Amino acid sequence: MNFQKLTLLLLIFFIEKINSNAEENFDVRQHLSTVTRYHVAKEISEDSFVPSNINDQCTPIHLNLVARHGTRAPTKKKLKELEALSTRLQFILQSVEEQKKSLHDIPAWLWGWKSPWKGKHKGGELISEGEAELYQLGIRIREKFPELFKEEYHPDVYPIKATQVSRASASAVAFGMGLFSGRGNLGSGRHRAFAVTSESRASDTMLRFHDCCQNYKTFRKSREPFVDKLKEPVLDEITQVLVKRLGLNFTRQDISSLWFLCKQEASLLNTTDQACALFSPYEVSLLEWADDLELFILKGYGNSLNYRMGVPLLEDVIQSMEEAIKAREEGLVPGSYEMARLRFAHAETLLPFSCLIGLFLDGSELELILREQPLQLPPKPPQKRIWRGSTVAPFAGNNMLVLYTCPANNSSKYFVQVLHNEHPTPMPGCENSDFCPFEVFKERVAAPHLKHDYKALCSMESEQTEQTASRFLLAGYSLGNVTSYTTVVGAICSFLLAYLFVSLYIKF
Repeated sequence: MNFQKLTLLLLIFFIEKINSNAEENFDVRQHLSTVTRYHVAKEISEDSFVPSNINDQCTPIHLNLVARHGTRAPTKKKLKELEALSTRLQFILQSVEEQKKSLHDIPAWLWGWKSPWKGKHKGGELISEGEAELYQLGIRIREKFPELFKEEYHPDVYPIKATQVSRASASAVAFGMGLFSGRGNLGSGRHRAFAVTSESRASDTMLRFHDCCQNYKTFRKSREPFVDKLKEPVLDEITQVLVKRLGLNFTRQDISSLWFLCKQEASLLNTTDQACALFSPYEVSLLEWADDLELFILKGYGNSLNYRMGVPLLEDVIQSMEEAIKAREEGLVPGSYEMARLRFAHAETLLPFSCLIGLFLDGSELELILREQPLQLPPKPPQKRIWRGSTVAPFAGNNMLVLYTCPANNSSKYFVQVLHNEHPTPMPGCENSDFCPFEVFKERVAAPHLKHDYKALCSMESEQTEQTASRFLLAGYSLGNVTSYTTVVGAICSFLLAYLFVSLYIKF
């Protein structure tokens, strides 16, 4: 009897200890979806993938970079939302005072809170932290691949492209300053001038294909209400908890705005003890998951059009590698042909490109995509998931495809290595290796997508687009079933655990 009682007490103690340690180790800055800072995202590691051991006889001969802009200020639209939140909080607190309710549980910072960006009329620009992210990335890439960046600068050898959006072009400039630092005669840092080219926003099918694809814009507009509906249960659940916890009459919109404020404070200001402190670690995980669902559905694997419209970019990457191989085979001298193609754009560019090369999938999911079948949406916490905005597209997130020549290899002379956020990353299409024979990469990874034509995908309403929408709807409903099933199983487990405790208690 005493032994059973001791066992129960020890079990309760260890459960509480585990939960306590988990909360102490929880860093909200790692859970901000696409608002996550790059240095934080780089440290997030949730798998035990072992990178390929590249033979010393293999030499890099070309590099493709697709990068998102660095950390930016809130956009003009979001600045207005924060101003509205300030007014709303003032009204809620005034109501509490008038009703003479207890003020004990209300965080002090809420009283008189004003947006840190109050008075700003424009937004969305690259901030100093974002400049540093890209500047340091340029330095690290040059140090990691000195063979590729030892040549004299020429815009045909190191072309740098960016979208016409200022934060992307500013990111390209910051990166180039790091990449070519010490190579010129300008200032104490011996900087040099370099070219950054852009296409018109109206016709940039390479880096802003989402802006030029009418079918995608129509599809996204039609799905946004569905995504909002999908997120409502999470916001409603947390709204009820915070109303009870703080005694404040929050609405669903209030919680959404406070979560946005949390992300901005934690990412841009490194402040985690105000808006973020309103939410428990589990609530943060739920809010992050809701953001990741939206990302998956509207920009990721949730719909094949999301990423297949990025075919022009994939074609450009393949073409650049083929040209490098041709130059190598013809015996051209390094520096007389292109050594790297460097691109700076947005999450709407990086995410589709990651999907096109099959990142963040397991083998079975790749087969579903090849068969034009929908994927299940990312599972609800506490279940683990591969698809997390904080890792797939943080600020300054990037994909590098490095082309190697390996003369001593019997099976293939040229290989492609894929790095995501500078980490070697497995590709299911290449047997979960990060180092893939170029011909295999072309055949298994690129070819299934390159059979599609951008104009056919985007310029006209087609039966294929309608079928894609239909398949996506099915995926959405199946997620509802999975979520319901998870909830039921969790409830059953909780009931059984409670029953066990009560039974043991009665015996005592």
